[in-house]
Amino acid sequence: MEDCIFCKIIKKEIPSKIVYEDEEIIAFRDIKPVTPVHVLVIPKKHIESLLDLKEEDEKLIGKIYTVINKIARQEGIAEKGFRVIVNCGEDGGQEVKHLHYHLLGGRKLGIKICG
Repeated sequence: MEDCIFCKIIKKEIPSKIVYEDEEIIAFRDIKPVTPVHVLVIPKKHIESLLDLKEEDEKLIGKIYTVINKIARQEGIAEKGFRVIVNCGEDGGQEVKHLHYHLLGGRKLGIKICG
């Protein structure tokens, strides 16, 4: 994806503050954080949205949640709690068409969505 900003970050064409990287996943600090800890966790494979996931992506998605767990511990937000958000599509608030997970924490979060 030539014009995807996240693909450019993956290729190191755009600088970012990387907090985790391996062969399949990269995580970096959001440039407009809404909480003290706001990290974007993305697959290096370009997947446009949740709706574009295929059966062969199941292992990758499971790994993303393991990485989120590691980052939450690394950032010191695991004990008190954090939120993970995935926006899907325009009405869902997805601004970048590359699957990404927002890891938010570092303060008490408002608006209890469910549960």
